[in-house]
This record gives sequence, structure tokens and C-alpha cells, in this order.
Amino acid sequence: MVLRSVGCVPEYQFQKSVEFPDWQGNVDNSLPTNCAIGFFGYEGQGSIFLKFGRVADIFTVYINGHLADLSSVRPDQSYELDIADVTRNGINMIQVSAKDLCEDPDTRVHVMIPYPVVIEREDNAVYGPDPRIVRLIRDIVESDISFGFPSAQWALVKDGRLVLSDCAGTVNAYHEDLTPKKDSPPVTKDTLYDLASVTKMMATNFAIQKLVSDGLLDIHQKIVQIIGDAFVDETIEIRYRSMEEYPGLDTVKAWKSELSVRDLMCHQGGFPPDPGYFQIPMDAAGLNYDPHKVNVLFSGYEGNAETREKTKLAICKTPLMYRPGTRTVYSDVDYMILGWIVEAVSGTDLDTYLKKTFYGPMGLTHLTFNPLQHGFEPSDCAATELQGNTRDGNVSFQGNRTHTLQGLVHDGKAYHCMAGISGHAGLFGNAEDLAKLGSVMISGGYGPYRYFTQTVMDLFNGPKSTDAGNWGIGWWRQGEDSRVTYFGTQSDSFVIGHQGWTGTLVMIDVHERMVLAYLTNKINSPVTDGKVSKDRFDGSWFTASSLGFASQLISIGYLKDADLDKLIPDLLCDMVMDSMKLIPKRPISEDHPSIRNVKSKIALYRKYAAERGDEEAVRKADTVFPLLLSGQIVT
Repeated sequence: MVLRSVGCVPEYQFQKSVEFPDWQGNVDNSLPTNCAIGFFGYEGQGSIFLKFGRVADIFTVYINGHLADLSSVRPDQSYELDIADVTRNGINMIQVSAKDLCEDPDTRVHVMIPYPVVIEREDNAVYGPDPRIVRLIRDIVESDISFGFPSAQWALVKDGRLVLSDCAGTVNAYHEDLTPKKDSPPVTKDTLYDLASVTKMMATNFAIQKLVSDGLLDIHQKIVQIIGDAFVDETIEIRYRSMEEYPGLDTVKAWKSELSVRDLMCHQGGFPPDPGYFQIPMDAAGLNYDPHKVNVLFSGYEGNAETREKTKLAICKTPLMYRPGTRTVYSDVDYMILGWIVEAVSGTDLDTYLKKTFYGPMGLTHLTFNPLQHGFEPSDCAATELQGNTRDGNVSFQGNRTHTLQGLVHDGKAYHCMAGISGHAGLFGNAEDLAKLGSVMISGGYGPYRYFTQTVMDLFNGPKSTDAGNWGIGWWRQGEDSRVTYFGTQSDSFVIGHQGWTGTLVMIDVHERMVLAYLTNKINSPVTDGKVSKDRFDGSWFTASSLGFASQLISIGYLKDADLDKLIPDLLCDMVMDSMKLIPKRPISEDHPSIRNVKSKIALYRKYAAERGDEEAVRKADTVFPLLLSGQIVT
């Protein structure tokens, strides 16, 4: 540990700022607790600040039991102690002992501890998952790309280190006529992806958790108290078909008056899941409704400040389908409202608040709404749908976009209604910045910045109720193996995260101090069969689109003394066989993406078999698997 004098202690928002001796301010029978305190840190990084009074030579300082050399300290001076050589991952301990009584305030020592950060060092490979697993993840993605998958980008932060960052594919894999594109530039680690519903967590939840931590917002506060009486008074009468019995407009208004911030964050607000606020033009009365949707209004054109206000009015008019808190119905509208809550409480738009509070101070330069308005070019962004929001011509409404979307938010409500800035969708980012941001959910802060209290993190991470362990306050939770599709099978119940419809995932393992960001643009591919499903794209059939495959492999990569040379071939064999089960049991072409996905797995299995000289496995890949595949295809 190295001690250096500093002119003054910087004005940080410290995770711990206490005075010794007797930091608790009183003495009780638990005497050993009076001279020590815990703090969160990571191995290989960290420093603390010490400010001494007029007496300095009576103190001894221990970090995790290691005695610091304080022989050079002088009275009334401040020092920074580098503790990187003795820190450990998780909770660390500082003990400050005094040789004499220190009842005079001027004889005390003030200890200030910043938060850890995410570092990048040459030894990061030592702390990452097994290199064989690192290679396997990339091989799966690259194999799928060779058979038609667009692209992926991924980053892993473990114990305060960026231990993995990689990418593969091109920023735009297909022409608008649905044919493969050969001249698209490759994705890089800086490429921005449309994060879709990952926005809900890494923008809106982060903002609300900060406001709650600062005492500026109470999650039990009623929405009408923040947005105003129009939220209730403007409600109109609609009898939703899903209602067994219509309770009457007065009752629906009473429900809305009860609605709280927490209800919305838990997707228990009562709103319909996806009303088409932009798909049907205004009629003579100014609004147009059908039995399922509350439609507005602006003929589907590009959103602006006016359409944002009209959307807010439409949401105020929207009646609830059920009493808040009684059901869980995943709803974009809930988070659209929450975005407005952030803006109302903070006094600025959501994008500005996040950049000023989180992204800018943390040095995250690749997180933004509306990237084309903030210095990025379309080629800096991974493209999404090939023909706008038309699903290859299967969806039509006035003002619908028909060109390849690149740098423009894919989500229709975010684009047409919210001018690209919404609480439910619209954020663009790269994997590295997302992984670094996610680390705040582990430590509560970043360097000199305090973001979340431990109580707020515990509240939002924990199950929202005893019968819904797969939900936190906004966050998706692993619970009792409830989210293995996203978080893998080896995650404990407190693993949290969220996915996005465009093909994105953030997973935060609080106990393992690990954050994985895995981003794809799987919908940058043709719709497979618009008659079967308008929302199933070719890219969605590939393993690389499944998101949870990366989480599962990362977990395997951290198994100690695992026999990966045997495990990986067996795992690849399983993947070949299981991919065959995904082939539709209906007539399909030989070029169907489910068939290409199987062929991708067979090719990968063969590649690994050939490398290790396993002739039997090569024969299996060349003859047995193709024969099994042919038996699965209904032509």
C-alpha cells in the first residue's frame, strides 16, 4: 500500500465517509465494531482518502488485515492510500485503531472511500472465462452468420474488469429486396445496437432508482399526483373484450386514481399491453377507437414534441383493463408513463437526465437516444428491419416506414409517438458501455459517483411478491429457474436483467459480481413466412439469437477444473440434435432458416471433431447427422 499526500480531498460522493474512532458515534458492548467498517471493492483496484486532525501519529490503519505504513503522516494533512494490492472482490474491511483516547474532535481521522470502477488491463484474460468457452461463443456466432444470421456483439464485466469484448457480422446483412448484402461494413466494438426493451431497465429503471435513492420520488406515489388530474378525468369508456364484466367508467377512474409508480414498474398497471397509438389516423372527433386499442391521431408520421403531448393525452384517455396490482400484464404503456415520471420529477427530458447523471460522468460515450441526432452516422449502427415496420409488406398503415432502419428506433410507439425518446424503448448502445453501466447494480456507484443506496438495490432486485419470484421491481429475475432462456441454468435466484425484441440482453449476476451484455440485430433479416407469423424473422431461428446460450456458456467457462475438452464436443452434439427439434412440422423449403440453423450446428460439430482428430465424429457429421436432418424435413 502506497500513501501519498494530497492538497485536499476531492469532492466525491463517497460510498463510505466516516470518522474514527467509534465511527458509529456511540460505544456499546459490540466493541470490535467501533473501529472497523466494511466497503465494496474489487481485487486489484481501489484507494481511500484519510484526513487527519491535529494529532496523527496515534492511529493505525488495516485494510483486510494488512497494516498500512503511516510513518510519513503529518497533522492536519490529507492523504490518498492506494489499496489495490490488498483489496478483494466483494466486501472489504478497514480497521482504524487509536493508541490514545480521542475525545477531542480535532484528534479524529476522517476516512472516505470511493466506489470501484470497471478497469481494462493486460491481465484481464486471467480473470475471464476459460479461453475455450470464449472461442466457442464466437464460433457459434460466426457459424450462424455464415448461414444467414446478421451480427452480434458481446461484453463481459467480472469483478470490476472488462474481461471479454467481441463482435462478429456486418451492420446490415440484407438488401431491402431481402437478398443477402455482400458489401456491408463489419460491426465493431463501437457499433450501436437498438436495445429495444432493454431501455426499460438501463434507462428508465436506472433513472427511477436514482430518484428514489435521492429521496425525490416514492415508488408508492400515485401517478395522478405527478402527471395531474387529467390522467383520471380524461379517461373515456371502452369495454375491452378481455373483461369478463365491465365495471363502469367511475370504477375505472377510481382504479386510475389508485395507480402507483410501483404498479407500473411491476407491469401491474392495468393498461392494455400494446395499444396502437399511431396506426389509425384521427377521425373528425380527433380520436378513433376500436374494441382492442385506443388509437390516436397523427397518421403515423415521424414523432415530435406535438405527438409526444398527443400521446400523453391518449394515455390519459386510455381506460384500464383491470384493477392495478391484481394481475401482471407486460405493457409498454407502463414504461412510457414512467419515462414521463422521470421527466416530471427531474425537470428535463429522459435522454438529458441519463447523460447528465449516468452516461456522461461514467464516460459512457456509446449510450444515447436518437443516435443520428447526436453525432453518429447510420453506418455506426446495426440495422434492424429491412422494410421499415412493414414486416416485408405484411403490415400497412399511413406513414409506415418502408426502408431499412439504421440508426432510427425500430419500435413504432417510440418513433411515431415519442420522437425516439421513451421509457419503454429507444435507447441505442454498445455492449461494453452496457456492461459497465450494469456494474452499478452491483456496487451502487462508480468511482466518485453515488447512484443507488443498498436498500434501493435490495428492494428493486428482490421478488415483487412471494408468488412472483421471476419479477423484481421492473427487473426480470431468475427466481426458481424462471428465466433460464435468458440467464442460463446455473444462475441463482438473484440474477436480474432484461431482453429486447430486436435481439438484445443484459444479465447482471449480483452475487458473482458479473455483467453480460449480448446484443444482436436478429430482425435485420427477412420475415420467414408472413402467413404463419409476421413477427418471426429468419435471424430468430439461429442459436446466436437465443441470448441465453451466451449466459449458459459463460457460466460453464467459470467452472473450475472442468473437463471442457470432453464437455464441448458433447455439448455441440446436443445442440445439433436439439436444433432438429426446432424444425417446423409443416411443409418448408430446404432453405428454411431452421434447416440452416441445424446445418450451422453440424458444421461447427465437424470443425471441432476434425481439429481433435476424431474420425468417428467427423463421419457422424458427414453422414449420420445429414441423414437425420433429411428425416425431419417436411417438403
